[in-house]
Formats: sequence, C-alpha cells, structure tokens
Amino acid sequence: MASFKIEGGHKLNGTITPQGAKNEVLQILCAVLLTPEKVTVHNVPDIIDVNKLIFILGELGVKVEKLSSNSYAFQADEVNLGYLESPEFKRDGSSLRGSIMLVGPMLARFGKGYIPKPGGDKIGRRRLDTHFEGFTNLGAFFRYNKEESFYGVEAEELFGTDMLLDEASVTGTANILMAAVLATGTTTIYNAACEPYIQQLCKMLNSMGANITGVGSNLLTIIGVDTLGGCEHTVLPDMIEIGSWIGVAVMTRSALTIKNVSWENLGQIPNVFAKLGIEFEKIGDDIFIPEQESYEIQNYIDGSVLTVSDAPWPGFTPDLLSIVLVIATQAKGTVLIHQKMFESRLFFVDKLIDMGAKVILCDPHRATVIGQNFESTLKATTMTSPDIRAGISLLIAALSAKGTSIIHNIEQIDRGYENIEARLKSIGAKIERI
Repeated sequence: MASFKIEGGHKLNGTITPQGAKNEVLQILCAVLLTPEKVTVHNVPDIIDVNKLIFILGELGVKVEKLSSNSYAFQADEVNLGYLESPEFKRDGSSLRGSIMLVGPMLARFGKGYIPKPGGDKIGRRRLDTHFEGFTNLGAFFRYNKEESFYGVEAEELFGTDMLLDEASVTGTANILMAAVLATGTTTIYNAACEPYIQQLCKMLNSMGANITGVGSNLLTIIGVDTLGGCEHTVLPDMIEIGSWIGVAVMTRSALTIKNVSWENLGQIPNVFAKLGIEFEKIGDDIFIPEQESYEIQNYIDGSVLTVSDAPWPGFTPDLLSIVLVIATQAKGTVLIHQKMFESRLFFVDKLIDMGAKVILCDPHRATVIGQNFESTLKATTMTSPDIRAGISLLIAALSAKGTSIIHNIEQIDRGYENIEARLKSIGAKIERI
C-alpha cells in the first residue's frame, strides 16, 4: 500500500491544467456500448476508476485503442455477453461504483444488464433504487440474487413512458437515459439531474443519432430511435479538481493559474469560494488565484453565520464540501458546513482536529469550523485517506502544515486525481510517493 510523504509550509507557484472530468467520463465510456460503430473520446483522465472501467469494457469484448495519452477509440461490435454473468465480472464490477452505468446501455441494446453490488467511496448509503425503478418503468423485469449481491434486468423490448424520479440522481438519470434512447416510443424523465456532465452525455447521445430535448433542465424528453451510430466526444475539465487546485493555492498562500476551466460549467463554485473571502480573477477561460495572506468568511446580511451546503445542480456539489471545510480552518471567521447527501463524508475531520484545526462535528451531516486566520497553522501528522475527496482535502491540509506528514491509503486519491504528485511537484510542492 503506497503513501505520500509531504513536507508542508512551502509556497507554490505556476500553472495547472485540470484533467478530464471523472464523473462525466464514466458515463461516456458506458455509452459506447450503445452502438457497434466506433466512438472516439478525448480528454480521458488517467486515473484508477477510469482505467478499471476501460478494462471491464475490454473484457466485455469492446475493441479499445489508445490514440494518445488521453484519447481512446472504442468499438462495441463484438460484445461478449457471457462475461456479464462470469465470476470475473462479479469481481471486477464490484470494485467500481461507476460500473452500475453499464446496465442501461446493455439493457437497451442487448435486452439484459447485470451488475454486482458496486463499490466506490465509503461515504454513506448510496442506494440503487432510482436506477432499477427507471428500468422497470421502461418494461424491464428486475431480479436480485441476495446471496451474491447480484442485480439484473431483462427485457425483450423497452417502451417509452413518463416517469418522476424519486431523487435527482446523476448516475440514475444517466443510466435511465441510456436505456430510453433505444426504447420504443417517447420517454419523459422529470426530476432528472441536470449537471453539466449529464448535459454532455445528452449532447453525445444526440450526436450518435438519439433524440433528446430539454437538455440542461430537469425535464428530459427522449424519443426512442432504432439504432445509434459512432461519434467523437471531448470530456469537460473536472470541476472538482478545479476546486481542489483553488484549495491548494489558498491553503499554501500561493499564486496559481488554472487553465481552461470551462467557466460556464462551474455553476456555484466561484460564488461559494468568494463567500469564503477568496480572491480570484477570470482571465479568458482561466482562473488566476493571487497570493493571499488572509481571507475572511462573509456572514449573511443579517450578521448570522454563513452555511455552505450541498444540493443537486445547479446547487453546490457535495464533492467540494471537504475542500471548503479544509480551507475554512485557516479563514478569518466561522462557517457551518452542512453535508446533506452522505452521512459519512465528514468523519475525516478528526484528522484535521489532530492537526490543530478548530472543528466541531455537530452530527454526521454538520460541522462548524472556527477559522484561525493562519495565526495557528496546522501541524504535520500521520493519517489515512478514507475516500477520494477526503484524501485530497487531507493532502491540501498537509501541504499547508508545519513539518512532514504521511498520508496512507493514497490509492483512494489516485482513483480520482491523475498523476497528482508530479503535478504538485511541477508547482514547487515537496511531496513523494513511498
């Protein structure tokens, strides 16, 4: 098991280009199963979760050609359906939560889709009901092997219908969408997720010949088509990584330029960082964060303490709350972090408290952070990364801390961040993989 050794307290400087968006590319890669024609995807991040999914596609019989470091061609013209019920698939699929999105396209094109209970971050309950209720609404038969935790849906034909999702699930919307594009008739999905990554999936599917309207809203209308063709698609930059690099700059009091961030797809992210008192400039499609010795959290206009909470898009993404929490430890002022979606995502704060942060964990969903305005910097320590976002947050804390920190279980960070130590070294960080 690898670890990071980080010597904190150094100022950084330079330019970073964000990787392709993990949460988009997992959807896009599953969509290549909807056509026997070639699909080319650019800006694919070289991270563990994405590479696992590419491996699974290869085992399914998809022809995978690596065109360059971040571009691939896929062709699903000879899919091996037997792999879906093999012990190997039960092993491979269970290690990756994104594998759930294989079910929709497999069901749509081949009439059956199976998945073992998927893995991923241990951040609380992440139910699959929305996915399978959507499939059964389209006419699929659902079955579940409790002993093996193995899910399946089968249908000779899918039929369009009107459905109201019980939650605006991003992966659920993507999965149902991919099933509906080849269904007979018209499907409407109300309370659909409308994140930029879902919009990107819709644009890709439409370029393949699908008929999807309402893109960008929470009401999608899909008129089913008989077949889909190939296409070329470029993945957006990862907004979570962009927020992470802002956190790196702020906590190390460094000047940093983040290139090609796709400003129009950042939503509330700039607004939330501005409320924390962070200065930044929009230069073309780049973000420049100047050296900032201090930043003050804004209270509400009535003087009450600011709350930063997550919500479905266009609300603030839950994946950045861990970063906001770390940044707040050295702000001037107090903020309440309210993590509504996942009940285990704030448990990493005990590591920050060990480092000297003033954080009160109110309950599994809320933490009050009393900022220290860099008057009492964090202290180096040894810690373990529990999930991707907590892992990068602890790494940011270590970069700002006095002394040398060790972070174990960094495979969690590698799942979501491409070549993170080399990119940090390129801007002056003292970090090594041990």
